[in-house]
Amino acid sequence: MSVRARAALAATLVVAVALVAAGAAVLLALRGNLTQQAGSAADSAARRVATSLATAAAPADLDLDDDDQPVQVVDEDGRLLAASDDLERISGTGTGAVKPVPVQRDDDRGDDDRGSGKVSDSTGHRDGSATVDGDSADYRFAVVEVEDTAYGDLTVYAGASLSAEQSAVTTALTAMVIGLPVLLVVVGSVTYLVTRRALRPVEGIRAEMAAITASQDLGRRVPQPDSRDEVARLAATTNETLAALEESVERQRRFVADASHELRSPIASLRTQLEVGFAHPELLDVEGAVEDTVRLQELAADLLLLARLDAGERPGAATVDLAALVREELSQRTGDRLPVTTETGGAVQVTGSRGQLARILGNLVDNAQRHARTGVRVTVAAEGGRAVLTVADDGDGVPEPERERIFERFVRLDDARSRDGGGAGLGLAIARDVAARHGGTLTVRTAPQGGALFELGLPAAG
Repeated sequence: MSVRARAALAATLVVAVALVAAGAAVLLALRGNLTQQAGSAADSAARRVATSLATAAAPADLDLDDDDQPVQVVDEDGRLLAASDDLERISGTGTGAVKPVPVQRDDDRGDDDRGSGKVSDSTGHRDGSATVDGDSADYRFAVVEVEDTAYGDLTVYAGASLSAEQSAVTTALTAMVIGLPVLLVVVGSVTYLVTRRALRPVEGIRAEMAAITASQDLGRRVPQPDSRDEVARLAATTNETLAALEESVERQRRFVADASHELRSPIASLRTQLEVGFAHPELLDVEGAVEDTVRLQELAADLLLLARLDAGERPGAATVDLAALVREELSQRTGDRLPVTTETGGAVQVTGSRGQLARILGNLVDNAQRHARTGVRVTVAAEGGRAVLTVADDGDGVPEPERERIFERFVRLDDARSRDGGGAGLGLAIARDVAARHGGTLTVRTAPQGGALFELGLPAAG
């Protein structure tokens, strides 16, 4: 089922439940109100008759012909003393009789007791039915007690028809039964059309993405609507993702091409030397072959590390003393062209991979060795909750416009190419990627000696 259909169905169900609940509440309120009105009318009629009885009127002398309601007067023994003349059937009252029986008044009560009947303040109500002059209907009966009359304690039953209540409820229910399906069809149709219109840009995005997948042309972009809603933000995010993917693929292509180019030179040189050595053993340059092999090994290691970093490899969570690491790594370096001085002070703790942090230090010192004139200086210090490692040289430095480009892969400045002993332009790129994986930064600026100063900032452990 499509999103449009599900939205239309959901909206229809919600409206249906709301309308049914509202309709039920309206019907109950309407029925209660009309029933209350009928009860009030019945109460008024019953009290009018009860008042007549309380003023010493005889039940047989009551004039009940003017009342539209069925009326009964019943004594304490359940005998019918008076009833409406047209009453043919009745139910729901104290008795089903419709013909009064003759009853004598209580002569034991003196004339002084006449008119001393008391009408009860409370009124009871009952639901029943009656047939009056051939018309049957449901009624709401009011029950009023009259005490101490000349005929003893009497009970008056007077009814008010519920026909108006039933007619109004039936009319309202019929209107709801007819109108509810029509309204639900309208709601479902409007919701479907509105949803289809709202999702039309989504279909355009889907179609364009399918075309991009089929053509593998990452330069294409999905249409972005002019609205400022979620669909427009989805299109914008999709285009940003496509742009990032295109950049990543292009970067990967350049990486493969540059790697192939860098690998071709030492492989070709090594092959040439081996072929010459095979034909003329006395001409074999063993030292050159070893240098090319080492260069290949280092390049392969750099490429493998970059591949792991691109795959999202997370660094370790070990605590490393950066100052101790610098002292240990620099003590193991032999054959450096220029001396390396250090200033480490006390322990500076960071969290990460010791091997990768050592790789950053080695790459930065190697880069400084290639460009320094008289020496290299390495310092480690704690500054404001961060560990800071700097590597400075007294060479020509890095021109300000090139200070970001040197961290790109396979980038070597012209001066570096003339002085490079075989570097592939990956050392600084690896150093910055490893620093970023450790939550740190790697920047370059001018050193106090006039050369380049590379600064590595890492979060302090804890």
